[in-house]
Amino acid sequence: MPHVIKSGRHIFDRFAVIFAVVIVWIYAHLLTVGGAYNDAAPRTQAICRTDRAGLIDAAPWIRIPYPFQWGAPTFDAGEAFAMMMASFVALVESTGAFIAVSRYASATHMPPSVLSRGVGWQGIAILLSGLFGTSTGSSVSVENAGLLALTRVGSRRVVQISAGFMIFFSILGKFGAIFASIPGPIFASLYCLFFAYVGAAGLSFLQFCNLNSFRTKFILGFSIFMGLSVPQYFNEYTAIKGYGPVHTGGRWFNDIVNVPFSSEAFVAGCLAYFLDNTLHRNDSSIRKDRGKHWWDKFRSYKGDTRSEEFYSLPFNLNKYFPSV
Repeated sequence: MPHVIKSGRHIFDRFAVIFAVVIVWIYAHLLTVGGAYNDAAPRTQAICRTDRAGLIDAAPWIRIPYPFQWGAPTFDAGEAFAMMMASFVALVESTGAFIAVSRYASATHMPPSVLSRGVGWQGIAILLSGLFGTSTGSSVSVENAGLLALTRVGSRRVVQISAGFMIFFSILGKFGAIFASIPGPIFASLYCLFFAYVGAAGLSFLQFCNLNSFRTKFILGFSIFMGLSVPQYFNEYTAIKGYGPVHTGGRWFNDIVNVPFSSEAFVAGCLAYFLDNTLHRNDSSIRKDRGKHWWDKFRSYKGDTRSEEFYSLPFNLNKYFPSV
């Protein structure tokens, strides 16, 4: 489209996702109305149709969510430990998304205090998710990190406006149902782009390491291979058996073990972190091979004068949530 319509305003670059979703969504609706899915398998109809289960007709026009709308909360110590492990897995995955966002927003390397602040706010979001009875907790959206890379729009004002739209559509049930009617294959195609960008952001940090070092090659290759293999085994085992490889009488203990080992990012990240901090760590030449000297000035919030520009909170919130 940019080669056909030359506007000079990067419209098709900035709104590529919206244009693609709308075009394919209309096409899927035409197929649904034309009866292309009438004789298809039930699973195909559930995934591809845009009018499945009367989703839009059944949705109310206005619905205001409120805490404890599904009843009083219950507490189980075992399930609490399982959720803590799931939150820890989300923390590892969110850390990668945080770093990818800072990379694609052309910001400086994220100081540890800013990362801790983001994890703390994520914890508050998980608490609110429990209060409002969502089926899952809250985690950083890896897709939005990839969207930032695709559109090259790193303004925090855009994120704030988008959050306002999400709250707005959560109250107006009809509009939320319309977005929920988007066929799954459209999301799958977008994930192919977004996750590719986020994965590339992680690989781009290898430029700071010495890739000619056999130590670096071993840690990189072994952690990636195990990070793909172990979760694949756990996920396939669960799909075939209906339960994970760890199957005891305590479901909470099963979740504590099965959930983290089903996450590629968790397995690969923890394994790489362990090996990088144990294999010949005390050798003087290893520090440069690891690329640690590149990040020394970013270990403190005030180590770089640009940190205030990139990581200060709006509305003078730094006064209440300072970074060190």
